Amino acid sequence: MEFKFEIEKRLDGTLGRAGTIHTPHGDIQTPAFIPVGTKATVKSLTVEQVKDLGAQAVLANTYHLYLEPGEDRVAKHGGFAKMMGWNGPTFTDSGGFQVFSLGAAYGEGVSKVATTEVLAAKIAESRDGEKVPRETKVKIDEEGVDFQSVIDGSWHRFTPERSMQIQHSLGADIFFAFDECTSPLAPYEYQKKAIDRTHRWAKRSLSEHTLLGVSHATGAQQALFGVVQGGSFEDLRRESARTLGAMDFDGYGIGGSFTKSDIGTAVRWVSEELPEDKPRHLLGIGEPIDFFYGVESGVDTFDCVTPTRVARNGAAYTVDGRINLHNAQYVDDMLPIDPEIKNYTSSFTRSYIAHLLRSNEMLAATLISIHNLHFVVSLVANIRQHVLNGTYFDYKRSFLKRYYKSVDYRILS
Repeated sequence: MEFKFEIEKRLDGTLGRAGTIHTPHGDIQTPAFIPVGTKATVKSLTVEQVKDLGAQAVLANTYHLYLEPGEDRVAKHGGFAKMMGWNGPTFTDSGGFQVFSLGAAYGEGVSKVATTEVLAAKIAESRDGEKVPRETKVKIDEEGVDFQSVIDGSWHRFTPERSMQIQHSLGADIFFAFDECTSPLAPYEYQKKAIDRTHRWAKRSLSEHTLLGVSHATGAQQALFGVVQGGSFEDLRRESARTLGAMDFDGYGIGGSFTKSDIGTAVRWVSEELPEDKPRHLLGIGEPIDFFYGVESGVDTFDCVTPTRVARNGAAYTVDGRINLHNAQYVDDMLPIDPEIKNYTSSFTRSYIAHLLRSNEMLAATLISIHNLHFVVSLVANIRQHVLNGTYFDYKRSFLKRYYKSVDYRILS
């Protein structure tokens, strides 16, 4: 089956929609949350567990699979999906975010999305965008990026062409053009330089993808998404979306590099400029409120490591907000993590999982990860269903009011 996107229902008064992405390895009902399987594995879970919690697709990391086990070994398996035993749709990122995390963000304590508090604290330290970050492990030039391996410190080089070659070997159904992901703290002048470079790299990514043809790992045609950048600056976001929207991409990724409070605006600016008939993926965003902001702003798919990352630290999502099972109050708690949610983990008590955490047992991460991924996958699936049913705004209001008990009511409007 060829790649295709169909819109089934639009969300009144917004850019939101429910649809279906058709890929060579199955359909994705959108909006949808895509679990991250960084190294061709969703951390601490088997493929069967990922399927059972309702996931429709998985996303793997180009940078990490390039370093280990290497794209040639992945290709010998028939692509990363076959290697890990997954038979559904797949994504890979471009490696651009790893450039950011080892470069502009290295040693800075910021991610691709900054809270307004972090932004305020860092603004006085903001550089002019020309200086090399301290202890940088990345060197960016017009042709590409040199970076140090996190494994052994050896130096490697990614270019748009090299990223395409690696991702063709990994064999994902959907993959992304190589881009420069900037820090949300970067000033306007540097954000402008970065989007111009991202646009030039996008053209090179498209050319190389066309030259390579179908994935030699899977024999299937892959869909290439361009990545829109521009920080929290409206003119840059719109310029980037218009420029990439005029290129012949199959869909579009929306990069981070904005503050948390800007998700509902910066993403909307982008969607207003992108072609309406192509899918949009919001990269690396995964808190419950983000899904509502994102869907209303025209996002079709999401991915994020947060559900499994916080699980490994004992944090679990519930309909009444996030809890931390390390806390003493759960040591004798005989309830499941969330009595209203049914999944494999719900057969175990909070007390038992607290015991596993305090004993440093690996099973704790597995059980909480199953629960958290099921929670977010189901949340976005519920959003889709309420869009289709015409009850989205009632669902949004009731969910957010319960989950964020002390939140400003303005987010519920």
